[in-house]
Amino acid sequence: MSAIVIYRSKYGSTKQYAEWIAEELGCEAHDAKGMKVDALLPYDTVICGGGLYAEVIAGVSLITKNIEKLEGKKLIVFSTGLTPPEYREYYDKLVVEKNFKPEMLSKIKVFNFPGKMIIEELSLPHRAALKTLKKIMTAKTNPTDMEKLLIKLCDTSEDMTDRAAIAELVGYAKNAI
Repeated sequence: MSAIVIYRSKYGSTKQYAEWIAEELGCEAHDAKGMKVDALLPYDTVICGGGLYAEVIAGVSLITKNIEKLEGKKLIVFSTGLTPPEYREYYDKLVVEKNFKPEMLSKIKVFNFPGKMIIEELSLPHRAALKTLKKIMTAKTNPTDMEKLLIKLCDTSEDMTDRAAIAELVGYAKNAI
């Protein structure tokens, strides 16, 4: 059996996880930019990672738009982001539902890993988006717990990547390989 890890990473945490996963599985990790689905067909297990941007997993469309062509393969998707583990319900609801049709979830195993956000490293558009989001959320008179979390995350500047976080994904993939 064979596996490949593909990823889309803007600030580096997704690439780091992809490299750790590939190392653990003894396979290769490749940037998915410009990749076509045909490059995935020789593999039994396809692992796709991407950062979260407005609840959309970067690069996941290579899998979701080609789900029929990938039939019979073990499909694993991981995202990286700042959503704390205690907000898994939020992640499942907004991120999983936004990125996958319900029928896809029987074919794709999804994982989420803590990422990083170093404000000084963000692009100007991303910094502006954070500033706008924070302004909108702080203007609310009775913010929900999630809105309060978003306000807090707008000021987060830290690297939370953790190699140990990949253990469950690697175990799942090894059972598939």
